[in-house]
Amino acid sequence: MKISTRALFNLGVAAAALTATPAFAQQSTADTAPQVADSAGNDLSGEIVVTARRREESLLEVPIAITAFSGATLEKQGALDITDVGNTTPNVTLEVSRGSNSTLSAFIRGVGQQDPVAGFEQGVGIYLDDVYLNRPQAAVLDIYDVERIEVLRGPQGTLYGRNTIGGAVKYVTRRLSADPTVSLRANLGTYQQADVIASASTGVGSGLLRFGGSVARLSRGGFGKNLTTGLENYNKDIWAGRLSAEINNESTIFVRLSADYTDDQSAPRGGHRLIPSFVSNTPVLSNVFDSQGGLLVPDQSVRAGGISLYAEVKPQDWLTLRSISAYRKDKTRTPIDFDALPAADLDVPGIYNNRQFSQELQALVDTGSFHGLVGGYFLDADAVTAFDVRLFTTVPGLAAFTDAKVHTETYAIFGDFTYDFTDQFSLSAGGRYTRDRRQASILRQNYLGGGAAIFGGAAIPFGAPSTNFTGARVFNKFTPRASLSFRPTPDHNLYVSYSKGFKGGGFDPRGVGANAPDTNGNGIRDQQEVATFLSFLPETVDSYEAGYKGSLLDHRLNVALAVFRADYKNEQIPGSAGCVVNGIQTFCGVTTNAGKVRFQGVEFEGSAKLANDFAVGGDALTLSGSLGYIDPKFKQYDTFVAGRGTVDVTAFRHVQNTPKWTASGTLDYTAPVWTGTIDLNTTVSYRSKTYQFEIANPFIDQPGFALWDANLVYRAEGDRWSIGVHAKNLTNKKYKTSGYTFLAADPVTGALLTDKNGKFISALGKEGTLTAFYGNPRQVFVTLGVKF
Repeated sequence: MKISTRALFNLGVAAAALTATPAFAQQSTADTAPQVADSAGNDLSGEIVVTARRREESLLEVPIAITAFSGATLEKQGALDITDVGNTTPNVTLEVSRGSNSTLSAFIRGVGQQDPVAGFEQGVGIYLDDVYLNRPQAAVLDIYDVERIEVLRGPQGTLYGRNTIGGAVKYVTRRLSADPTVSLRANLGTYQQADVIASASTGVGSGLLRFGGSVARLSRGGFGKNLTTGLENYNKDIWAGRLSAEINNESTIFVRLSADYTDDQSAPRGGHRLIPSFVSNTPVLSNVFDSQGGLLVPDQSVRAGGISLYAEVKPQDWLTLRSISAYRKDKTRTPIDFDALPAADLDVPGIYNNRQFSQELQALVDTGSFHGLVGGYFLDADAVTAFDVRLFTTVPGLAAFTDAKVHTETYAIFGDFTYDFTDQFSLSAGGRYTRDRRQASILRQNYLGGGAAIFGGAAIPFGAPSTNFTGARVFNKFTPRASLSFRPTPDHNLYVSYSKGFKGGGFDPRGVGANAPDTNGNGIRDQQEVATFLSFLPETVDSYEAGYKGSLLDHRLNVALAVFRADYKNEQIPGSAGCVVNGIQTFCGVTTNAGKVRFQGVEFEGSAKLANDFAVGGDALTLSGSLGYIDPKFKQYDTFVAGRGTVDVTAFRHVQNTPKWTASGTLDYTAPVWTGTIDLNTTVSYRSKTYQFEIANPFIDQPGFALWDANLVYRAEGDRWSIGVHAKNLTNKKYKTSGYTFLAADPVTGALLTDKNGKFISALGKEGTLTAFYGNPRQVFVTLGVKF
């Protein structure tokens, strides 16, 4: 009966899978993973080890939609930073935020956060070696010395905690070898790309104690130029490094003390104007990577680093104790020239300072049929945002300065348990109780003489502060999860799951307290009314998923299929707009809690070995790919419209950064050549139309587009040396990733308004702001690697 079940199941699933496009192999390896590999080392067994449930498991066993990339796979595909993995992962958007170089915007299954200011937090958790990065600044992690990257789709709040309401991205670095090793890698390419990465490690004595480190110099010239300042635009100028000391006896103890630091001195990233200026009649530039913003204050720089202590001991075979302690700090100084013109029409010098301390304790129990984890988590974090808004229109030399400080304290306890009733049936259940306390201090003050002193202005106060607020709120939530798995054979897993996600509320640091309504009618605007006006509610999501993972045809075909639905409530949608405060045109934050959003969709990934030993002995041809479909739809979206009160705008709003279709296909050929292996692979990825904001904008929304990459890599026997040629965006496709707009629009439909002459109307400043930022153009580079 057992043989018959396996045969019938393989036959049915193989027939279904082979009629679809084979999808991307979720390739990630670990030293302890049982594997069946081809000559290039591609894992074809389905026994891919991940730590999505905070313990090592086969990818096939985990009832979660995961895409995993090994360091070897990322290297042969020429991946440069964490955003590259978003191109081949279904229903995922990872991109550099608007005018920044290293701030990350992450969206998974429609859930994310695009605004990096202090009052708002990500909807996707980013983890560096199990340490949660509380802020998106400096989160565009460059890829070097990486063991694997895992992308977990759907709420992960039970095990990963705060702000993983959409999912999580885990960046896992390599553990040190007991043997002395030295490796060097260099990338040389177009746009003066010159990267050098050096790594070394060694064991001491028996190898129980190990030391290692890496240093990376990552540089590239600009894709364009700022025609006003003469600076390069979209360039890269980074020094980065990691140091670590480990105690590792390979069985009962692992302790790692690590430190990392990144110094990014890249030039400011300026936007490209999409329309001529209104007053100076400056035409649109021909090169989309050129800009002409004149703001140079403050000097652009991003410095980030941290130290962590990870300790894991096994006092008994069935018990593992784990502690993760970390401290991180980053500082970003950035000039944001919204209008992208030489004149100071809408210029925003900004500073983002972030600090965090976190401590996590875990106890894991594994008795064979029972797997349990209980733990506690604490986070103490400060986020400071300071920025001017320089208009210089109604009042010469006037700037609105905002100084916002947000302090967060989070406490959580959690547990997750799996019981295997039989070899075929498993039930998992868990939950997390979270207490978030958010305290905000917000000052909004107009200054004459060029703005605040911190940005070089004379800082002469003009009128009373429009916001002078201090307040706190506490948010408590229990978020459960449960899943049921059925494995008819060891090579197949069907599962259903439910999980709840939660992200705490807060205060909009750009809001103007002077505009708060006098709700009690006593003629006094008190702190409670201001707090209510500036605050926004927590958001929650209920996610339902059914999936299948399987390895078929003697592990020549691997597939993963997931069907999901998510009901999202009180989505936090920050925005900004031109407004009038005390008779002066200025800039105001506007945050809305959209009542209800529904997401439903399908994700498919897989790989198929098409042939082996067909041209030369030991060669292999593999086709892999991914396909994602999501139907994102607002079910309730009410907003306040001046003179009309609360208006239902549901029919006119779209979910941002969430294309309905994402797809990719990779053809990979490997063959033994001389004493090594050659690997030739090419990937085409596609994304359908993407709305940059909830309100449609025909200028900055990106129609569907495809990218084509190709890579050729030769590795000598034992990986002693390698050489590769990599080409990104071979067709040199120009595509928008984000933008800014400050044009007058209908408050309900979002349609841009025009004057009697048919020209657009500026909503803030005199020149009109409609700018876009673009993804990287065609890049070609050679990679040289050597190991000792």
